Amino acid sequence: MSDNGMPSEYDFAGKKGVRGKYYKAYRQGHSVRIHDDDGAVSVRYFKPEEGSVMLDPDIRKYFPDSETVNNILRSLIALIPDSKAESFVNDHVSDVRKPNQSLHRTQKSLRR
Repeated sequence: MSDNGMPSEYDFAGKKGVRGKYYKAYRQGHSVRIHDDDGAVSVRYFKPEEGSVMLDPDIRKYFPDSETVNNILRSLIALIPDSKAESFVNDHVSDVRKPNQSLHRTQKSLRR
């Protein structure tokens, strides 16, 4: 046992980890082995929740939470020139500026 109460096998001083070594495997799902005091080992499997999306680190710094991601995606959907997209935006976007609306207003005012 070291001074900080950690077993000596957890001393990683002078060692360097490899960033992203298990990145792709983790995205596919992963397992955790749990060692009980009685010597039994159980394994728990974890898979990403259906519908979940994992953002790369360079993207994540711009999108801190799900609400931000969803609002930006709804704004992008509003740019799609399609009646389904327009209907979707009208039904789901309330507090986000709808880019097509301001564009239509500008075009109408220019025609006058």
